[in-house]
Amino acid sequence: MSDLSSFAITRKWPARHPERLQLYSLPTPNGVKVSIALEELGLPYEAHRVSFDSQDQFSPEFLSLNPNNKIPAILDPQGPGGVPLALWESGAILVYLAEKPQAQALQLLPADAALRYETLQWLMFQMGGVGPMMGQLGFFHKFAGKDYEDKRPRDRYAAETRRLLGVLNQRLSGRRWLMGDAYTIADIAVFPWINNLLNFYGAGELVGIAEFPEVARVLQAFLDRPAVQRGLQQPGLA
Repeated sequence: MSDLSSFAITRKWPARHPERLQLYSLPTPNGVKVSIALEELGLPYEAHRVSFDSQDQFSPEFLSLNPNNKIPAILDPQGPGGVPLALWESGAILVYLAEKPQAQALQLLPADAALRYETLQWLMFQMGGVGPMMGQLGFFHKFAGKDYEDKRPRDRYAAETRRLLGVLNQRLSGRRWLMGDAYTIADIAVFPWINNLLNFYGAGELVGIAEFPEVARVLQAFLDRPAVQRGLQQPGLA
């Protein structure tokens, strides 16, 4: 039996199954990246809801795991060398999960060095561009920003989102996934944000999604995956 009692976060969110990977998250685009990867890889995990309504992310227990007070974060009782590992930042977590020995069968991160770095390139594209830009667009289009009389901030992020969609549309032309036939952590990183842009932020018309048919095609293929559907539901979090 794994002992996680030395990690302060388990005092606020006790581990019912301490032998399983512990996920601290919410069903946001960044949060579901990790639950989708876990479902795709078939890795046992226990999900804990970090409620923004009660500001759980600022609690001493959560900050003991992630000083940056953001979800998702994980605590893996079977880290490298069998030593528990705490990890945060969704991109880092995706790489870590894809490299776990139990995950090698699915190959969410190619073993070939050149393809591996190309996959990481698209992962960083999401982290540095897709997520931040679409998140800001969501604020100005759906949330408080929609009440601002000055629409220049919204239009700035809408224009940059359209540019990013154009990059993705070109990349996906003639490809099944971002890396061709191989489904990878790059897809798991990018498409929750596209899904959120259209189905939560309701910004499809604003960004002219009809101009990006390849993005829409691959998004639907992504959403059709059973593991994606399970991961989007975030067991224990919704």
